[in-house]
Amino acid sequence: MTATGTDGSDGADLVLAVDGGNTKTDLALLDSSGRLLSLARGGGSSAHYLGAEGCAAVLEGLLKAAFADAGLSSSSRPLAATAQILVAGADLPEERSALRAEIEKLDWSGRLVIDNDTPALLRAGTDRGWGICVVCGAGINCLGVGPDRREARFLALGEISGDWGGGVGVGLAALTAAARSADGRGPRTLLEGAVPAQFGLTDALELSRAVHLQQIPETRLGELAPIVLALCDEDPVAASIVRRLAGEVSALASAAIRRLELTDADPDVVLGGRLLRSVAPSVLDTIVAAIHEVAPNARVVVSASEPIVGAALLGLDALGADPATSARGRAELDAAVAAFGVEQQPATA
Repeated sequence: MTATGTDGSDGADLVLAVDGGNTKTDLALLDSSGRLLSLARGGGSSAHYLGAEGCAAVLEGLLKAAFADAGLSSSSRPLAATAQILVAGADLPEERSALRAEIEKLDWSGRLVIDNDTPALLRAGTDRGWGICVVCGAGINCLGVGPDRREARFLALGEISGDWGGGVGVGLAALTAAARSADGRGPRTLLEGAVPAQFGLTDALELSRAVHLQQIPETRLGELAPIVLALCDEDPVAASIVRRLAGEVSALASAAIRRLELTDADPDVVLGGRLLRSVAPSVLDTIVAAIHEVAPNARVVVSASEPIVGAALLGLDALGADPATSARGRAELDAAVAAFGVEQQPATA
């Protein structure tokens, strides 16, 4: 758990923002002027893996570290004027209600927003207040918000709700291809050697056994996604996995556009998450072309800001911040995230 910050502020005007993922969690404290007081990073906080109580416990520990780093006391509650708690795994109303119940016990703020991480990405990528976003990190999800505030959401529960993609999905596809290459059922692929090598093994089927026996957690298959991206220009099998990913991203965005009746509008379509930040320009071109078939005037962008920036901006929006204040918050958080390193591995909390 690490943090960086400056000296204090009055808790009455604090913005508390959280972007919680499967592998890392960012927590930011700002004051109402947009000044960044602290940015802290810890381990994953997904309620899907930890449950509501476990997620709240991770966030509380990270919050205390951030307050201490900023020179503020976390003993007097409520702590902030608004709290935007946007975490992976808060997808269903029941899940959000369960997490809200746990966090309300901690009395962080009377103005508490609980949601998954898609609103954070959307706000990070556009100042318009509406649009479409697709996030592709460990998993994949999409949010659409129309100019009339109608929403298009997806269950995002994995294969049981029709989802494929994200680092784990791409990694599992890579292992599948490597195993089929090894035993002769599928085409030969460079993934046959590269996939097990990531885990210090020499045989793809040996890796399959290790995952089956839970010697290697299936969630670690997300480590294989960068290998697929690195090989896609020289290996047809890796290229087919990347094409499938591009198709899933454009399918999500296009479905949201249709459901919100934005085909003749000019929505911003914001892409984010580690995987989509890493794909080649040609893959982005494929995604853009597919989206433009549905909405020719859509503006597709890869967010230059991390979701924690969007979570903080939503908090400032809730306080009625003017554009200059929001611009200051974005600039200071962008700089702090860059100093942290977006790929910095969090220490164990």
